[in-house]
Amino acid sequence: MGDLYLEARLDFLRKTQNADGGWGYFWGKQSWLEPTTYAMLALHGTTGSDAPLDRSWNLVRSWQTAEGSSRPSGQVRGGTWVTAHVVTLASVRGVYDDSVRRSVDWMLSVVGAEHTVLMRAASFMHLLKTKLDVSHEGWPWREGNAAWIEPTAHTLVALKKVSGRYRSGELEHRVQEGEALVLSRRCSDGGWNCGNPNVLDFDLPSYPETTGLALLGIQGRSATELNGPLDVARRFRDETKSSLAKAWLTIALRCHGRNPSAPAGDEKVPGDIMLAALQALGHPEGNYGLLRTGDHA
Repeated sequence: MGDLYLEARLDFLRKTQNADGGWGYFWGKQSWLEPTTYAMLALHGTTGSDAPLDRSWNLVRSWQTAEGSSRPSGQVRGGTWVTAHVVTLASVRGVYDDSVRRSVDWMLSVVGAEHTVLMRAASFMHLLKTKLDVSHEGWPWREGNAAWIEPTAHTLVALKKVSGRYRSGELEHRVQEGEALVLSRRCSDGGWNCGNPNVLDFDLPSYPETTGLALLGIQGRSATELNGPLDVARRFRDETKSSLAKAWLTIALRCHGRNPSAPAGDEKVPGDIMLAALQALGHPEGNYGLLRTGDHA
């Protein structure tokens, strides 16, 4: 009955597409790049016609800035971390033009604000009230901010997926640095939180959702590095009450070759469009493979 679960969500996504080609976080709301990305990935190859997703792609492309970054919606000024989503979508659609190259170049130019000479010196002299490793380069939500796990994970996925077309020493370096940042911020309980495993010598707990995202970003690492976190992810998936966390953990586990049980076919479709898309992606017959990156760049 699992196919009913998947088809119900795909049908919901088809019905909730806005006239401009995008999706909002909820039916009838303005289009945003994040839910549009996941709806496009979930529906890829399932619509029977290219027209609906071509409209989505044209909308997403219209939100690119002159510098190559992408805006989260038509109503927001300035590009942000969602640029990674556009690059991932481009790789799925087989688009590797100058527009995508500008996006890749922009992502390579952005570094978390904590990775400065001053912050690294303060860390070396133990002046920071945290054990945070600031020696590695990650990505922030918005340029000029500190690096966090989620935008770093999404950017790693995007850069790895296009690395065969835009291979460069800088891209390979940033992927290695981003992976090192994620691994360095693993919490003492084995998973990840939003970005800081320790404050004032107090170990902070990890979160199910962020653990799933972190594991997506570090695909291709050794079994020694991944087996422990993947076991934590499986436990989190069994225990969490968060549907969003369960969706991300399911996608991550499948991308790493682990096969969690399929959901019941009669499980209600959520009204949250992004969640419905992620649930469709994580289904055994869903498009979770579009977020696979294989080995290192």
